[in-house]
Amino acid sequence: MQKYIEKARIIMEALPYIKEFCGKMVVIKYGGNAMEDQKLKEKIIEDFVLLKLIGIDVLVVHGGGPHITSLMERLGKEAIFIEGHRVTDEETMEITEMVLSGLVNKELVGMINAKEGKAVGISGKDGSLIVAKKKEDKSGKGLDFGQVGSIVKVNPEILFSLKKEGYIPVISPVAIGIDGRTYNINADTAAGEIAQSVKAAKLIYMTDIKGIYRDLKDESTFIPSINEKEIGKLKEQGVISKGMLPKVDSALKAIKGGVEKVHIIDGRVEHSVLLELLTDAGIGTEIVA
Repeated sequence: MQKYIEKARIIMEALPYIKEFCGKMVVIKYGGNAMEDQKLKEKIIEDFVLLKLIGIDVLVVHGGGPHITSLMERLGKEAIFIEGHRVTDEETMEITEMVLSGLVNKELVGMINAKEGKAVGISGKDGSLIVAKKKEDKSGKGLDFGQVGSIVKVNPEILFSLKKEGYIPVISPVAIGIDGRTYNINADTAAGEIAQSVKAAKLIYMTDIKGIYRDLKDESTFIPSINEKEIGKLKEQGVISKGMLPKVDSALKAIKGGVEKVHIIDGRVEHSVLLELLTDAGIGTEIVA
């Protein structure tokens, strides 16, 4: 009997959070190992479906870098990165769009629908959701990233239409350029800009670490909650660097743009999104104003 009582307590712990977020939008950047491990993938898809069923409007922005690199290697094309950005020539852009908007996007949509959710897959080009321009080299080194884009504008009307009809939008970070070309967008950046455009209550980044640490080698230095000033100090110290930088920078911009809170969580934990959103303790780092 005790185990059933414990289950009831867990459900009741979630109740105030369900009340708080019901009818609100939550943007989830889905990437990392949670996209590679089939068991984890099943669990996170269940999280998406459950959140939608209890009245929380989920928008999913996904990555797919390893899938792109894998296909490029099979085609005999080398993947080149500069300052963390994939150099995207015309052929690489075709591969990127095929993998993100075709393979990865449609697989996720299929899995959500198979769990009796309602999902629609779109890219940033659909409805001019994400409008971009060619990324500029600000280093003065004459770098050319190719068709890597910087977001100029987000037009969220298509997302509101899908929400109204009860769908979960699954978005690949491919944008239409102001010059009519197709651009590859960093998925973390895309998620942050989309979250601002829809005035999301939450923006969640799924990663392969627990969150932000003061010392990456020391588990005891994990930071449950952090603000802009503290983030600035960690960036100066080089603690926040590499792949964490676009997440943190996008998070701070999103908060200034109206998103209530941003969370960086470990996607390797089963049902990590539910644990972060619907429990008192949470599991990741929350970034606050």
